[in-house]
Amino acid sequence: MAGLLLAACSAPDTGDRSVAPDPGTGHLHGLGVDPADDTVYAAGHHGVFRLNDGTAHRVADRYQDTMGFTVTGPSTFLASGHPSPTDPRARSPHLGLVRSTDAGRTWTTLSAEGQADFHSLQSAGPVLYGFDSQSAKVWASTDDGRSWDQRAELPLLDLAAHADSPQIVWAATGEGLERSTDGARTFRPVVGAPALVAVEEPRSGALVALAADGRVLRSRDGGVWSEHGRLPRGGEPTVLTAVTARDLLAADSTDTVYRSTDAGRTWTVLHQPSPKTQHP
Repeated sequence: MAGLLLAACSAPDTGDRSVAPDPGTGHLHGLGVDPADDTVYAAGHHGVFRLNDGTAHRVADRYQDTMGFTVTGPSTFLASGHPSPTDPRARSPHLGLVRSTDAGRTWTTLSAEGQADFHSLQSAGPVLYGFDSQSAKVWASTDDGRSWDQRAELPLLDLAAHADSPQIVWAATGEGLERSTDGARTFRPVVGAPALVAVEEPRSGALVALAADGRVLRSRDGGVWSEHGRLPRGGEPTVLTAVTARDLLAADSTDTVYRSTDAGRTWTVLHQPSPKTQHP
């Protein structure tokens, strides 16, 4: 289981926010850990943030709407979404795929600007998958996101895949789980899967997922599901990122960020927004 400005923009967002309070993260769509320094990052409707000591620190004074986000290497992030509405340099309402190699300080457009709005991004070794909300299709790239092949169309909330088996792709739909064995060209429902809102594959064939009711579930190849914990009761679960099989990040609809280091059995709060900035 989920920030950016437009092409090669290295200057901060120049919109005048001198009289408006900081809106906070906004609804969260992506979480990740930078292996360069183990910092946790959160991406939301109002930018990308470093989470330190319970506080969300805005990166590079950017306010872009970050809909898709993933960490792919040290200080290297991929993302999608929309530019800040106050950014005078914005050329399109859709960022396409953008990349940062300095932990979100600056971003470069790789592809699909003005065309794609990826709400889920999943790196699987030689293949990068993205779910584009505009076409409602899963896109696949074999050249690190510079060009794309549009594949299956289906409603989904999250994608999962693993580098050791990149042709197997999982899609959480909110009502269940679907599986592809041909690189997201076709999908079939996984019989007996619970209603999942987010799914991750930290090891090939080993799935960890968030159910709609907040349960943390695990399964081997989508077969029998077992409960391993539950998110604290706050809001509806929205985001899951498996840093490793035991190290999990999650967020809910209150924009609270949680972390578990025991495979989801217990959770600690990394960040909780103030009531004034909380997403409605």
